[in-house]
Amino acid sequence: MSRYYVTTPIYYVNDAPHIGHAYTTVVADVLARFHRLLGEEVYFLTGTDEHGQKIEDSAAAKGLTPIALADAVVQRYHALWKRLGMTHNDFIRTTEDRHQRGVLKLFGEITSRGDDIYKGRYEGWYCKGCEAFYPESQIVEGKCPDQGHPVQRLSEESYFFRLSRYQEPLLKHYADNPSFIFPETRRNEIVSFVSSGLKDLSLSRTSFRWGIPFPGDPQHIFYVWFDALANYITALEYAGSQDLYRQFWPADVHLVGKDILRFHAVYWPAFLMAAGVPLPKSVVAHGWWLRDAAKMSKSRGNVIEPNSLLDDFSVDAVRYFLMREMAFGQDASYSDEALIERCNSDLANDLGNLVSRTLKLLENSFGGVVPDPGSHSPRGEGLAPAAQAAWNGMVGGFKEYDFSGALSRVWELVSATNKFIVEKEPWKLAADPARRDELGWVLYDAAEALRVTGLLISPVMPRAARALWGQLGLQRDPAEESLTEFEWGRLAPGTRIAKGESLFPRIDKKAYLARLGTETPEAAKPAAPIARETNVDEASIDIEEFRKIRLRVGKVTAAEKVEGAKKLLKLQVDLGDEVRQIISGIADKYAPEALVGKQIVLVANLKPATIRGVESRGMLLAAEDAEGRATIVTFDEAVTVGATVR
Repeated sequence: MSRYYVTTPIYYVNDAPHIGHAYTTVVADVLARFHRLLGEEVYFLTGTDEHGQKIEDSAAAKGLTPIALADAVVQRYHALWKRLGMTHNDFIRTTEDRHQRGVLKLFGEITSRGDDIYKGRYEGWYCKGCEAFYPESQIVEGKCPDQGHPVQRLSEESYFFRLSRYQEPLLKHYADNPSFIFPETRRNEIVSFVSSGLKDLSLSRTSFRWGIPFPGDPQHIFYVWFDALANYITALEYAGSQDLYRQFWPADVHLVGKDILRFHAVYWPAFLMAAGVPLPKSVVAHGWWLRDAAKMSKSRGNVIEPNSLLDDFSVDAVRYFLMREMAFGQDASYSDEALIERCNSDLANDLGNLVSRTLKLLENSFGGVVPDPGSHSPRGEGLAPAAQAAWNGMVGGFKEYDFSGALSRVWELVSATNKFIVEKEPWKLAADPARRDELGWVLYDAAEALRVTGLLISPVMPRAARALWGQLGLQRDPAEESLTEFEWGRLAPGTRIAKGESLFPRIDKKAYLARLGTETPEAAKPAAPIARETNVDEASIDIEEFRKIRLRVGKVTAAEKVEGAKKLLKLQVDLGDEVRQIISGIADKYAPEALVGKQIVLVANLKPATIRGVESRGMLLAAEDAEGRATIVTFDEAVTVGATVR
């Protein structure tokens, strides 16, 4: 069995975890789940970095010892990872004995192989926020180049690592292993940095005490990055039995944020070369989550606390948003509006409504039992090709770290299934006993497409995937299945569905934003521009008033005349998640039977009205000609039922 080892960076314990930490760890968890589905033995490591001046100062500010602060914050990471459904095999802490023994062993290997370590004096700029040293040329207005933290001038005795000696070996490794750094833009940055020349690296500190004591010179402690980077092997019993080390090292993927790529792609491989330890196979860097065009950080006061999101949204909705919204390797902007839109559009409207309507059709037509498709599916007309394409797109995309693109391929299957149901009109087939076999394969294909969808989304939304399979009557967990090859038709005919609650309830955007206080107060809104035209309609409305109108795509499933009324028709309109009855004065233009199957635009948030003793819950949009006859607004191609019109 092939093995796969994925790591996250280890996170500082100077403060609580935020959405950036959650994103990196969700990506690692998705990779771990994906590779398990490929049949690989996976080891997934995360943890905390608990040494350094920043931790010492944060603890002192809170009146705590550094280890007391670390213990408290670590519990918050454990709790958050549990809520997010992380499946890590290990959680390493740099204050653990196994880690400290591993750091000393790695250092011993370096010193035993030559003179790469020497004692000298460091003078230069140090950023406490990044725990990093920077040359004069990179300082910008007294701040570090990466995150804009203030720097301080240091002069102290230090042990150094001859990083300059590894400039050419590193460049050769990059050239011989093009996939060592991903994406290519980051690889080019690192190659340029190393090519410009490397200076020897300070490896110890004497100005604070919270760290691993230097062997033979207790006045010094290890520079935090030498200490921290070693976690990737110390967690594998590098200084112990080495059983895990022999099984899983070198790591397949070190997953990091772009701001710490240099430490992982330059310093870490140089340390390993000096110690004679194999290098990891790849270092993969993602972008930053931005808010107000700036990287999220506590110092800027723009961080998103993930627990508050999980209180308001499902775990799977948050995981889906993180994986779908960011194009991996690039920066992405967070907003509450974008999260709600993903929840309502992709999850509630597209997938959630598809599940509900498919199960309802199975319930109505086949008593809640998956029908036998027999041999009635015309070649090329079913959903198998779309499912195959989604399968290929998801597996290929995940292997290339294109998570957003891969999920969009899965949603193409969701859209294709919605369109398939619209085109095949199973409600019409159900009304014709002679076409029952055709109805069987149509609903079988829709249900089987949902089975495939559940499997494909399982690394990202494991709970929703299990719930979806459960509603299809499948007792297995998708996480225990295989993605090694595409198989169509594994949903057994005769399986009894177990229709349950909606997988993804819609979020009331206005109410949510109002509760957060993020809606712009009326007094703070910019004044409307003064209209200069002389023929302005006095009844004009602004965009905010228009946004109050909810327009949705509906499909007419039944139509009949209202008794005693010449122009009124009573329509039953499917909105995906419900069926509405509306009354419309279009009988002089449309026969009832001509409307069945048509897609219309419905004003969905009108107050109910009673017309000729019949309740109407909505209004369709139509244009009126010179003679007062209405022509309904419709579409020239199929649109997802229930979709928002804007």
